[in-house]
Amino acid sequence: MIRKYDDGLSRCKWPGNDELYIHYHDTEWGVPLTGDQEMFERICLEGFQAGLSWITILKRREGFRKAFKNFDFKKVAKFSESDIERLMNDPGIIRNRAKIVSAIKNANLVLEMSKAGESLSEVLWQFAPPAKRRTTSAKNFEWLATSPESEAISKELRSRGFGFVGPTTMYALMQSIGMINDHAPGCFRRKELA
Repeated sequence: MIRKYDDGLSRCKWPGNDELYIHYHDTEWGVPLTGDQEMFERICLEGFQAGLSWITILKRREGFRKAFKNFDFKKVAKFSESDIERLMNDPGIIRNRAKIVSAIKNANLVLEMSKAGESLSEVLWQFAPPAKRRTTSAKNFEWLATSPESEAISKELRSRGFGFVGPTTMYALMQSIGMINDHAPGCFRRKELA
């Protein structure tokens, strides 16, 4: 679950020796995040990750940001068929038509929510476990793939028409935005984020 790294810190072992992955682990993963544009970006990136490894997405993150106008959902909502074709030819992202189309549709849904006075961030965070349960138990610790909360988020977003928001994808989102602290027992970040 954890290992001691060359810098002397004990951290989750999943970043391996990749500097980009270690930086992400140390500075972003599990840090509470809010904001509709930020949530839209994370939902998109987690959706593009489906079936792939996170490092694959992380290494293309700047390409995604450029291709999707920094994940400004107001701009992405205006994407047309020609934008889809442009994205299908962009080597800086994952070129999966269904995921690209879903990201554009999701942008339109976030825009509709915003116009109706709703916040995507607030909708997501209403499913957060109570503060005392946000750090996963050290007893018999294991990384899960889903939780009742991720299933509830998935159900809510699907009912609104969002795509690529299954329970496993939403659990990964919960981990990444700090809705849960899933750093392994013994990882230096676990205690910092508790």
